[in-house]
Amino acid sequence: MRASRALAVVVLATGAAVGLAAPMAAATNGPVDVDVSPSDVHQGATLRVTARGCGHGGRVTSNAFSEVSLSAGDGTNFATARIHDNATPGNYNLAVKCSDNDRVATRSFTVLEGRGAEGGLGGAAGPSDTEMAVGGALVGSAAIGGALLVVRRRRQRVRV
Repeated sequence: MRASRALAVVVLATGAAVGLAAPMAAATNGPVDVDVSPSDVHQGATLRVTARGCGHGGRVTSNAFSEVSLSAGDGTNFATARIHDNATPGNYNLAVKCSDNDRVATRSFTVLEGRGAEGGLGGAAGPSDTEMAVGGALVGSAAIGGALLVVRRRRQRVRV
């Protein structure tokens, strides 16, 4: 009876150890789901690389930019690379390699000629609270002034 209890405890402990180690082993199988955004990028612009499977971080290399580090952690890992100003326009590949694994994943992207549009935030920033207050005050003043003008004209027509 005691031997069966001891055997059950050993089996449970071994199962727990294997069960807890499995997610860590799966997280370090090398880079998967590598994505490049944008896939067409201008000279001097930035490129965002995301990947999964590099629990201890890694590195991203290409001829179009200097080597950058891939963030560590479970889930999605990311890196931001700046394309060289003098990169020749055309197709390039990048390689993602995890720090704890020899597997390499590659993706392609295109470098476009020129600096692209530098037009500001492109509508991403809305008006500030001050701008909204000033705009609201101007609209309110115009409405009150228009109403007073209409009332005044009506009074003048009635008197004649």
